[in-house]
Amino acid sequence: MNIVARVLASYRRPDGRLLEAVQGDITEEETDVIVNAANERLAHGGGVAGAIVRRGGREIQEESDRWVREHGPVPTGSAAITGAGRLRARYVVHAVGPRWGMGNEEKLLAQAVSSALQRADEVGARSVALPAISTGIFGFPKESGVRVIVTAVQEYLDSHPESSIERVRLCDRDAGTASLFAETLKALAAHGT
Repeated sequence: MNIVARVLASYRRPDGRLLEAVQGDITEEETDVIVNAANERLAHGGGVAGAIVRRGGREIQEESDRWVREHGPVPTGSAAITGAGRLRARYVVHAVGPRWGMGNEEKLLAQAVSSALQRADEVGARSVALPAISTGIFGFPKESGVRVIVTAVQEYLDSHPESSIERVRLCDRDAGTASLFAETLKALAAHGT
């Protein structure tokens, strides 16, 4: 069943870049890059990762396997990039967020987001769809995870004025998580930061 994407809130930064909170299926996003919440071996079995391979095709998993053979497992807090197969996006960035309970989770989640955006910049992406990394099967509490993700996006864009990224869509199928993204963006808009 396809979910029609709904923009729940948006925030235009002082530099003109746009952040949007979206309830929808990330595999349907028509952005240059979609970010996958991946594991270190890039084995895309369940959750967002499984949906991406089911929709985009086996070539995404095959390319991911090749990446791991050539570079080794992707460390937590880092990201790899592959083509997007049959998806509407051009690339998939596979960001490895922390599992809750491993320690230093907030820092590692922020690093995963920053690494994902850096990979998107490397291919000149203007638009990126980003899910709530680590808040699903990895167990990161949704409220604090969303806060860390939005803060990491803001900090990345603040520290990379030369970035090609013009729009970041914070996208989740789960209504509660998408609403948390929306509330966070509304708070940013209210404070004008």
